[in-house]
Amino acid sequence: MPRFIRSASLSVSLIFKSNEYANLVGGERYEPDEENPMLGFRGAGRYVSDSFRDCFALECEAVKRVRNDMGLTNVEIMIPFVRTVDQAKAVVEELARQGLKRGENGLKIIMMCEIPSNALLAEQFLEYFDGFSIGSNDMTQLALGLDRDSGVVSELFDERNDAVKALLSMAIRAAKKQGKYVGICGQGPSDHEDFAAWLMEEGIDSLSLNPDTVVQTWLSLAELKK
Repeated sequence: MPRFIRSASLSVSLIFKSNEYANLVGGERYEPDEENPMLGFRGAGRYVSDSFRDCFALECEAVKRVRNDMGLTNVEIMIPFVRTVDQAKAVVEELARQGLKRGENGLKIIMMCEIPSNALLAEQFLEYFDGFSIGSNDMTQLALGLDRDSGVVSELFDERNDAVKALLSMAIRAAKKQGKYVGICGQGPSDHEDFAAWLMEEGIDSLSLNPDTVVQTWLSLAELKK
């Protein structure tokens, strides 16, 4: 049965894309003008780049203050959009250089599993992380070749597509094999009770749900377990 409420509090590293940063006050002075920011300068690649390293260091200082000074060691780190295994290694090493070493003082580092390569090479990525949080929105758009911000192709966006489910299953099984956490964030479990049920049967540890769907989804999944 999935754990719907985790005792840990996950801190997702700055997840904005270049166009979102550019919309902040003064942001246009620093951000590249990209044709497709969804596939551009974002996630782990941004954190280890020379142009963003100082900003990432500032965020690391905030996390250290919360964990070390305030004693909130239940706070974990989640790294989004990790394109390659080498990038996974680089971002974990950068965190360690900033004083956030995996395993030290109980620190866990979770990876957003949201790119097909993450599922295909799940065991290799998990060498550097303590588990996965599956990002079903990005995983779906990349598996199906869709722009999820485009209304023209939005009717084809469905997390329940067999190709998407095959990738999610690979990620879940790899994490379970290594005894590591695997949860999911994204709209899918809130929109489709059958998708939430499938995830439960696959062995997912936790689901993210919209507030207005929590009770109904709990009741629906509980019925399946009777």
